[in-house]
Amino acid sequence: MDQEPQNSQQGFNRLAIAVESLVKQERWSRRFANLLKLAVAGYIIFFVYIASQNISSGDEFDSLNNSKPHVAVVKLDGPIMPGTKTSAEAIKPLLQEAFKNKASEAVVILANSPGGSPVQSALINDEIERLKTKYHKPAYVVVEDLCASGCYYIAVAADKIYANEGSMVGSIGVRMDTFGVTSLMEKLGVENRSMHAGEHKTFIDPFSEKDEAGRKFFQEHVLERTHQQFINAVRDGRGDRIKETPDTYTGLVWLGDEATENGLIDGLGDLGHVARDVIGNENIRFYEGKKSVIEELMGDIGTQTASKLSMFLSTMH
Repeated sequence: MDQEPQNSQQGFNRLAIAVESLVKQERWSRRFANLLKLAVAGYIIFFVYIASQNISSGDEFDSLNNSKPHVAVVKLDGPIMPGTKTSAEAIKPLLQEAFKNKASEAVVILANSPGGSPVQSALINDEIERLKTKYHKPAYVVVEDLCASGCYYIAVAADKIYANEGSMVGSIGVRMDTFGVTSLMEKLGVENRSMHAGEHKTFIDPFSEKDEAGRKFFQEHVLERTHQQFINAVRDGRGDRIKETPDTYTGLVWLGDEATENGLIDGLGDLGHVARDVIGNENIRFYEGKKSVIEELMGDIGTQTASKLSMFLSTMH
């Protein structure tokens, strides 16, 4: 009879201990969660502070560097297409700012592009020519890996072009890609039922039969004429420096050393060489599009935060 109450008491004690342990664990979990939230909030505040300091210090540095004699550099990086960072709409304001600044002694276009839209390229080419005349400043192009097709269309507006001996330069030609899948459709039993008005409206439609007359018209009136505009721009820009051969305007590319020999470029060298030895000023300033606050905040988070955190901790010793 005494054993049963004793067992009940022991069971109750164990239950009480389990409940107490659970309560303690719950409290600890809540405290840990609160500490974690506090740490995250602290990190966010710290990061925003760092970013704001970077933005303000960057603005101060730009303002200071803007008034010193310098070489103005505008990057041309990537395919040249409307609506991108290499479109005429994006590049022209940077060129205007670079040329307009009285402290800029010369403007360098740092190019690394496979080309793109002939219209965008022509617009940028025209703007370089206009700004050179208006501000009486020299313009240079420094090629990194590649300056082909539309990129070279832009480059010939510069007074001189430099590249690495392994850079690919040229591709003075025009192309439009299309394909045809009518034979495959026939094998699969697929029928094209699209409708059009205008005999040659579908001359590049991959799902229709090849329109030889439409293709011939496009070749002669668009591709060939655009190619001739490109050739004229090259001749106007390079003058008697370019050594024309049967291959010059065929769309071929050359490495930097041969491009120097055939007059596509003026010499070998990188941005530092051109700034230091050609222009005579090692102070380089990049002209880039304005970034939003969010883009500034989300820049190189890891590097900036680690750097600032290291400096902050070093002052606490």
